[in-house]
Amino acid sequence: MTRSDPPRTAGTTAPRALPEATAALLRRFVDGLRDGPDPVAVWAHGSLGGGDYQEGRSDLDLIAVLDGPITAGTVWRVARLHARLRREPLADLLHCTYLTPGTASDPTRRHLTRAHGQLFRRTVTPVTRRELHTFGVLLHGVPPGALLPPVPAVDLAAFVVGDQRDFWRPAVDRADLWQRDVWVDLGLLTHARAAATLRDGRLISKREALDLLPALGAPGEVVEDVRRRRYGQPGPVVPRRGELAREFLGPAIDDLVRVYG
Repeated sequence: MTRSDPPRTAGTTAPRALPEATAALLRRFVDGLRDGPDPVAVWAHGSLGGGDYQEGRSDLDLIAVLDGPITAGTVWRVARLHARLRREPLADLLHCTYLTPGTASDPTRRHLTRAHGQLFRRTVTPVTRRELHTFGVLLHGVPPGALLPPVPAVDLAAFVVGDQRDFWRPAVDRADLWQRDVWVDLGLLTHARAAATLRDGRLISKREALDLLPALGAPGEVVEDVRRRRYGQPGPVVPRRGELAREFLGPAIDDLVRVYG
């Protein structure tokens, strides 16, 4: 696979090379932002920063910090930029949340976001903020530590427990959701990552989460099914994989909340 020089990774001395299509899209995105008022910073987090990026499968999770308030004109400019990039390879996987220096520190504030082909508002969660501090990729401007306050361990733990309790546990009871692979994959991976964060105080990659799941009691055949689809070629469909995932996650989440909630 052809690779090009990578963007600089905050806090590392040996940045990982990026596949050419990914690097090219990121360059075009940052250049497009700079056609308007120069952004204060552009960062990547998620799989790209954590060393588990799979081109064509992983999302490109970005944060852009714009100089000045988010106005109607800003929304128009963001929409135009994403529309101009829509024919680029991987463009559908590029998701970005837009902050300003004055709003970046508030973890409860909802910010303009473009993801899944839509514009909406969402928060930058304590997990994302900790990712940015730990292994955020600096694409342009100042590093995350210059604008984002550190995430206290108690705040990170509270968010992780709340996400498992308030989002994932009710979702487990909705059998219709688990007929889709994305729910099986993210349900299992998010739970393993939550368990590691609460137990060890650290963030782990999706690959590490897959390695941890069997020790947590997850059904091995479903874990391997997720691994094949993420890192290799899908094999035969595992019968009842959604049901098996739900049967594991319901009690597992209940136990996690009971211990750490």
